[in-house]
Amino acid sequence: MDILTLVQNRHSYRGLYKADPVPREDLTAILTAGLAAPSGCNQQTTRLLAIDEPQLLAKLREVLKKPSLCSAPALICVLTNPREAYPGHCFARQDYAAAIENMLLAIVALGYQSCWYEGYLTNEDQISRQMAQLLKVPPPYELVCVLPVGEAAASPAAPPAKLPFDQRAWFNRLPSQGLVK
Repeated sequence: MDILTLVQNRHSYRGLYKADPVPREDLTAILTAGLAAPSGCNQQTTRLLAIDEPQLLAKLREVLKKPSLCSAPALICVLTNPREAYPGHCFARQDYAAAIENMLLAIVALGYQSCWYEGYLTNEDQISRQMAQLLKVPPPYELVCVLPVGEAAASPAAPPAKLPFDQRAWFNRLPSQGLVK
């Protein structure tokens, strides 16, 4: 599949996963894609941790509790070191967002499914902090996201339709009637 088709066809999968392990060479390829992402001022603030050890996955599942996360045979934890590239400018969020998108595309290219889980981890429950403690993530790093990785147990459902191109993208100037909300 060429990259433009891959980008158009990738969508979040929130279903259950088959128990089949994800081979280390595939996890390595996914992590490598994440590390190839651009990084603001080349600060390289993102670190990645793939979890495929059954005992460790079991401990994380006690904290995660979400079926779609708990059924995945592998998890990729995204860590960030939110330091300034220069005074007043930190690009850590952009760095890890770019790494996550690269990994999501690599995951689909290799025949797996995933979903970007961030808000669920960083809300009031502070699941990300509990996970970071289990994984012994040292400060100043923060665990900000987890990507489940595996083969879909059921056919992925198509996402809702996107707004048409002409309601979200233009050339040279914005539409005179204003932006659609």
